[in-house]
Amino acid sequence: QVQLVESGGGLVQAGGSLRLSCAASERTFSTYAMAWFRQAPGKEREFVAAIIWSGGAAYYADSVKGRFTISRDNAKKTVYLQMNSLKPEDTAVYYCAATTRGAPYYYARPNTYDYWGQGTQVTVSS
Repeated sequence: QVQLVESGGGLVQAGGSLRLSCAASERTFSTYAMAWFRQAPGKEREFVAAIIWSGGAAYYADSVKGRFTISRDNAKKTVYLQMNSLKPEDTAVYYCAATTRGAPYYYARPNTYDYWGQGTQVTVSS
């Protein structure tokens, strides 16, 4: 069973930055594709960003493109989400997700992912 633990959330003013981290327990982490999703109150969980097993390709939701960057350090079994130019509409619980598929075609679909973290709250004040 893979365990994912997110950290780095918090309260930030609009225009500010945060970096989320997701540490994995699985020693085969380097073979997994990883992603970040978010869920705001009263809304469905939505795709934010994904990165394939090697870090050689990354994908973003249109709403965060140019502001957020996903990256990974396979030696540390950790994936990151650098969030810049934050907006109030970025406020949500952010979840890390992992799939044993290294480069999934449907990377933006929640049901592609086998394992989920507990989430970390990000609040952006105006």
